[in-house]
Amino acid sequence: MIDGWEYGTRDRRPGRFYDGAAAVYPMADQALIDALRDADAVKYGEFELSHGGTSEYYVDKYVFETDPRCLRLIGEAFGRRVGDAKLAGVALGAVPLVAATSVETGTPYVIVRKEQKEYGTGNRIEGELRAGEEVVVLEDVATTGQSAIDAVEALRESGAVVERVLVVVDREEGARENVEASGVSFEALLTASDLLEADDRG
Repeated sequence: MIDGWEYGTRDRRPGRFYDGAAAVYPMADQALIDALRDADAVKYGEFELSHGGTSEYYVDKYVFETDPRCLRLIGEAFGRRVGDAKLAGVALGAVPLVAATSVETGTPYVIVRKEQKEYGTGNRIEGELRAGEEVVVLEDVATTGQSAIDAVEALRESGAVVERVLVVVDREEGARENVEASGVSFEALLTASDLLEADDRG
């Protein structure tokens, strides 16, 4: 770590290199935390989660996925981490995120449906994907990580090489452990602790 920043992945764009080699970025992106808070993406109350549990707070992905400031910051943050891999977004929530990252990096992407569609082309993977191609999966909010794991499995079945999952927010409820147990690395831009601590300070 150097002056509060840590080494990141190589960034191909001008002005994004440290020492001519590695891009650097804050361990917890304060600008992104502020943007999610300003967009009211973190809500408090009693909420039922997709996996069946309940929570006293909720990170509303559709709020930050439809906010231009949040999208720009997420696209930039993901862009600093994806390297040269093709991008994959998990439908539905990660589609605007992967699109923003694609525009930021100039890298093509595919969309992974939760299940194969029963009409038209019948695809589960939308977009061009070649066998042996390296792909990084982008996801919005991870609780158990199951949707990301399902996407990884679908991509691998289609011939892709998938070794990384990147998420916007890790709720710290097992996603990291579950994803890593499936043989894939896991990285989050923010954790639930980052957001809740920011609200406590605010």
